[in-house]
Amino acid sequence: MTTRILLLTQWFDPEPTFKGLVFARELVRQGFEVEVLTGFPNYPGGKIYPGYRIKWLQREVIDGVQVTRVPLYPDHGQSAVKRVLNYASFAASSLFYGLFMAKRADVIYAYHPPLTVGVTASLLRLLRRMPVVYDIQDMWPDTLRATGMLNNPRALDLVAKVCQWVYRRVDHIVVLSPGFKRLLMERGVPEDKLNVIYNWADEASLTAPQGHLPSDFPGGNRFRILFAGNMGKAQALNAVLNAATLLQERNSRVCFVMLGGGVELGRLKQRAAELKLDNVVFLPPVPMAEVGTMLSAADALLVHLRKDPLFEITIPSKTQAYMAVGKPLLMAVDGDAAQLVTQSDGGLVAESEDAMAIAQAAESMAALTAKQLADMGSNAQHHYRDHLSLQVGVKKFGEIFKRLAGHRA
Repeated sequence: MTTRILLLTQWFDPEPTFKGLVFARELVRQGFEVEVLTGFPNYPGGKIYPGYRIKWLQREVIDGVQVTRVPLYPDHGQSAVKRVLNYASFAASSLFYGLFMAKRADVIYAYHPPLTVGVTASLLRLLRRMPVVYDIQDMWPDTLRATGMLNNPRALDLVAKVCQWVYRRVDHIVVLSPGFKRLLMERGVPEDKLNVIYNWADEASLTAPQGHLPSDFPGGNRFRILFAGNMGKAQALNAVLNAATLLQERNSRVCFVMLGGGVELGRLKQRAAELKLDNVVFLPPVPMAEVGTMLSAADALLVHLRKDPLFEITIPSKTQAYMAVGKPLLMAVDGDAAQLVTQSDGGLVAESEDAMAIAQAAESMAALTAKQLADMGSNAQHHYRDHLSLQVGVKKFGEIFKRLAGHRA
């Protein structure tokens, strides 16, 4: 008998999301019946995407996946009130649909954030007796506090209490790292209720790269270490510029290629110019398919986050993408992400925000032979395929879904 999954997520394709159409499509491929319950696409700009308009209900089939969209208040700005309206409106409309209109599912899969999706899933479980698998991609209230999205102590305490309420009511919780699991166990969640399932990369885009290298992409005479992604405060990329300064003083052939955008980009460019760094190149953002081309052209790939207890239990999503393309990693993030690289023997680890350590690791990589670098990249890729890939991750989810569906029956 086919197991039916109600995939409850506020964000879904064409919005950027970790567990969107790729996840739903693979579940269908592995034999599950899937209905996605989501909102009208507006993230990250807060404006409804072209081709969509908000109405009471919209059903569409995307690549064989049934997608049901319910209304919400579109917003992703700085206003706390509007953000709450965005979250609460989807929670209310998805709860109404789930209670009165949705076909009964064997299991509800609920994607967090936001926390309001967990509240909706918990109420549907209570009122319709459908077991819930809760996928935590962001640790609240910790992330809200660390990013400054929410600073009011009372509000943070309320969020923490609602989180505990949801944790008690869902049947199973999936987290993206061992550190998330440890933290939830410290907060009273039983170990047998928790599973670590690592996120996967956008494999289709990375394995079929498109486009050409830009003319200012450094040549093969340099050892090119590429950072791809958002350049914000959390990435703390000043440390990388400081490392570049040390390397330039040593006449090293290492150079850093910074691919992407973000709130810190302008300041980083200005600082690189002030320091007269000729070993740092900034490239504008490109579509994911073209990112794959640049990742493949680099000699090594850099991950960096600022030193923070929250980031020690986080695995930045670029880690999986880097491993999937089979390139050596320079991992300058402490904790679980560093452990992943060490376990895979797929790169070198440097302490976060330590310019000297980053420079030394970069020099060590540049000193390796082509075969040593290729072996390191191959190790990373094999570890990804065996432990982090889409097929492996969805199979683990499927085992949980089938077990819970059996319990309900």
